[in-house]
Amino acid sequence: MEASSPLPLINPKLTIQQTQQHEAPTPSFKEDTHNVSQLKPSENKALKELKEKLSVSSLDSNSMWGIPLLGEDERANVILLKFLRARDFRVSDSLTMLQKCLSWRKDFGAEIVVEEELGFKELEGVVAYMHGSDREGHPVCYNAYGVFKDKEMYEKIFGDEDKLKSFLRWRVQVLERGINLLHFKPGGINSIIQVTDLKDMPKRELRLASNQILSLFQDNYPEMVAKKVFINVPWYFSMLYSMFSPFLTQRTKSKFVITREGNVTETLYKFIRPENVPVQYGGLSLKEDLQTGPPRPASEFTVNGGEKVYLEIDGIEDGATITWDLVVGSWDLDYSAEFAPCAEGSYTIAIEKTRRIAAGEEPIRNSYTSKEAGKMVLSIDNTNSRRRKVAAYRYLVLKPSST
Repeated sequence: MEASSPLPLINPKLTIQQTQQHEAPTPSFKEDTHNVSQLKPSENKALKELKEKLSVSSLDSNSMWGIPLLGEDERANVILLKFLRARDFRVSDSLTMLQKCLSWRKDFGAEIVVEEELGFKELEGVVAYMHGSDREGHPVCYNAYGVFKDKEMYEKIFGDEDKLKSFLRWRVQVLERGINLLHFKPGGINSIIQVTDLKDMPKRELRLASNQILSLFQDNYPEMVAKKVFINVPWYFSMLYSMFSPFLTQRTKSKFVITREGNVTETLYKFIRPENVPVQYGGLSLKEDLQTGPPRPASEFTVNGGEKVYLEIDGIEDGATITWDLVVGSWDLDYSAEFAPCAEGSYTIAIEKTRRIAAGEEPIRNSYTSKEAGKMVLSIDNTNSRRRKVAAYRYLVLKPSST
């Protein structure tokens, strides 16, 4: 069989709902340039001064992430500018921060931690993990600590100081793997996106670990995060943020996105394409998908409250096989699929009978081989809800072999 080109999905005669693409939003936080020629005169002066001071200082190491800090490598400018911006271009403070970071990386063994086997298999892909990229190409790191509401799991990971140290080492390992995906080039991808899921997070119990992680990252990974997206945010977090917001810099606040439960998928779709959003957050991406190369692109649409949407894939030939993926953020609606033959007098075939899909279920993934020409019709029924929901789909038609 051979793959056909994508076909129009929505029948133009159906005006209940039209598909619509999410345009990449204009980010509230504008990443700073790492191109020396675009720096302000004062910033350029600070960069040169930092290099001079660095060249005469005693360092435990003179490289980070395999990039020599001394010399003419333009990648070094990207790193040095991150330390300068973290200290508002105060050269002495930036140098002190850099020296402490280099010392910590040597003592911690940060350059080799990526290859270590630390024994946290049960946390991989659950607590902290890199998964895909955002619409602009930034690697995305997901964090979710709800698993630690289980006291047995909490004691297993954080039961004593040695266990906490091991966890912190593993958490650094995850971050280092993400940083290894960065370009460290002017105009390249030089920071990551962090998505933090606060659902069921035992805040009081994790206070010590959270504080140590935050302190460690702030001291040793300056300006490595382009945006921080908080999802499933409880009411008290929003209240705390409003209290502390006046004390945060505009630069810091511009990186924050805060979303209450129920709006997770819609928020993530604004920054991350649905084929890159993990299935547990209303996307189409499974961990194993990432091992087979770039995901097939998906299209997005909206299902308004009280509406029933029909997605039609027509032009299917006799003997063709069609595969499709479909997901609706916070499902809780009815779904069905049927094949409608073109021939007059032929009967419509029920591929998937109408069933209710609850919130939290994984995407629909199915296929069908036609025995005659026709079209596939996917039905998404949201008539019993008043809530608007974002959705995504993709499909592939394999034509019958000509041999």
